[in-house]
Amino acid sequence: MPSGTYVVSSKKDEILEAYLGTCVGVSLCDRTAEVGGLIHLLLPEPTGVAKPWQAECYATTGFPLFIQALCEAGAQTSRLEACIAGGALVGPVTGESFELDIGGRTTEIVQKILREKAIQVSKTETGGYFTCRLSLDLGTWESKINPIGDHFAPAEKDFKKPTSSEIDRCVHAVLPIPQVALKVLRMIRDSYCSMQDVAEEVRQDQVISAGVIRLCNSAFTAPRTKVDSIDRALVLLGEKMLLQIVVSAALKKFFSDSGKGYALCKGGLFQHALVVAMVAEELAGFTGKASPDIAYTAGLLHDIGKVVLDQYVASAYPFFYRRTQVEGIELCRAETDLFGVTHPEVGARLSESWSLPENLIDTIRYHHVPEQATIQPELTHLVYLADLLMSRFQVGHDLERLNTDALALSLQAVGLSPSEFPVIVDLIPRKIFRRTFPQAINGFHSPHR
Repeated sequence: MPSGTYVVSSKKDEILEAYLGTCVGVSLCDRTAEVGGLIHLLLPEPTGVAKPWQAECYATTGFPLFIQALCEAGAQTSRLEACIAGGALVGPVTGESFELDIGGRTTEIVQKILREKAIQVSKTETGGYFTCRLSLDLGTWESKINPIGDHFAPAEKDFKKPTSSEIDRCVHAVLPIPQVALKVLRMIRDSYCSMQDVAEEVRQDQVISAGVIRLCNSAFTAPRTKVDSIDRALVLLGEKMLLQIVVSAALKKFFSDSGKGYALCKGGLFQHALVVAMVAEELAGFTGKASPDIAYTAGLLHDIGKVVLDQYVASAYPFFYRRTQVEGIELCRAETDLFGVTHPEVGARLSESWSLPENLIDTIRYHHVPEQATIQPELTHLVYLADLLMSRFQVGHDLERLNTDALALSLQAVGLSPSEFPVIVDLIPRKIFRRTFPQAINGFHSPHR
């Protein structure tokens, strides 16, 4: 279930699940009344941004509503049992950056409310840097906290390390980027539009055309009227959004739909790229440090190197899972240890073969170490921050362990202070959290048996 929501239910044959990083999840149940539920909290309290989220997003407003809903369904606070999980750190916390411990503050508010209402806490696992999955079995009222991806991690086996020439061959084997995508990228970079030309090219490519229509009707755009043609999309969504959707649809075919390799779920790599693009666009508009359209494109392309290395990660998945999810090793370090090269380096080579603009190549190459960017540093810092936000607040898409050493520097580079970090979390587009975790394709609840 996504951030900013809760579910209350009577006894049934289902499991509720929340995938948690910095967010905090709480399960509550009254075994006597056979009523329980789960809430997924984003932030400790409202930040005062112009368009606040619904009350359920915040611990101060959403958690009391959750308890009230349970009581209205027949539960009594004296019989409730609580389980708390999540609240991972965004990055290293110092005396000057208390604001970065968002999950810790959310947890403290939850615990304070539980004490005030004398609700018993049966299990708590919060803090640290790790992501987890909180589940509540509505049939047995059992709550569990497990690492994300633990059920994907088979025993380790021998792995043949790819040579540099093999990786080079994989880079050259990747299909050329579609011409319509290149045209849109040039239009975005040069700030001019000839939508008639773009629409005509999209119509001629059946695969991209179908992909554009699917994305137009997805939860990320959620139009009030169903889109059934490119012309209809242009009328309903406007030129700016259609440009973004065209390049997104054109690039989607490069990302594997399997739940193997870097992805922790079906379509995880593309879903992560899409949400990073949307958050980078929002941050660019908020800070004024880059064109929102260019930030969107850079976010969409930042992990393109994973397309090349994905097949090797699939073969060595147990190694990567252990290194990143158990030992807490940064992903690029794990890649270097096994491949001798990282996905940002491979992504830069691939983007050079596609003749992408230099500012995009530079951002792809340095999005894990934004302080090394030289072409348009602010753009790289924005993508790094968007990537970090999504790795902490929408977990479970892919094997990502982002180094947070550059967090303070990146905030400073785009004109933000640590005290404003909760505000940029609150600016994450609401539509991102309308998406359920991809494994639970049929809704917020996972079938139990």
